[in-house]
Amino acid sequence: MKRDFTQRFGFLLKSVGKLYSEEFDRLARARIGLTSAQFRLLGALAMHDDEQPLSQAELAQRLDLTPMAVAGLCDRMAAAGWIRREPSLTDRRVNKIHLEPSAEDALDTALSISDGLNDRVMAVLSQAERVQLLGMLARVRGSLMEITSGGEPKP
Repeated sequence: MKRDFTQRFGFLLKSVGKLYSEEFDRLARARIGLTSAQFRLLGALAMHDDEQPLSQAELAQRLDLTPMAVAGLCDRMAAAGWIRREPSLTDRRVNKIHLEPSAEDALDTALSISDGLNDRVMAVLSQAERVQLLGMLARVRGSLMEITSGGEPKP
């Protein structure tokens, strides 16, 4: 018996994310040589406002990637001049990751690419539908965060 999963939330969300990521990769690689995974890493560093920089292990956890995958990303991004690694002063096994000034330009360009892609993708929705979709996804995300932290979602 053939089953149709195209209208199931998890499958649909994963499919949209995969298609969006592939198109962003294509556009960003062509313009600035940046992948969506690298953009996510730069974004995680840019959003982190604590005084202590993030370690590669902390980045792996935030990005839901393996430490080995993050190490490879960091290798390529350090070579491109977007980040720098500094050994931790308290643990020589740990590298702290810092954004380089050139990353700001890369982030700005990547955000511009993302904004253009968002406009194209969301063109099938009215402005009100766009706001509604983003609001509903934010609520679902909040519900999932509650569930995964051991709580119950708020209605």
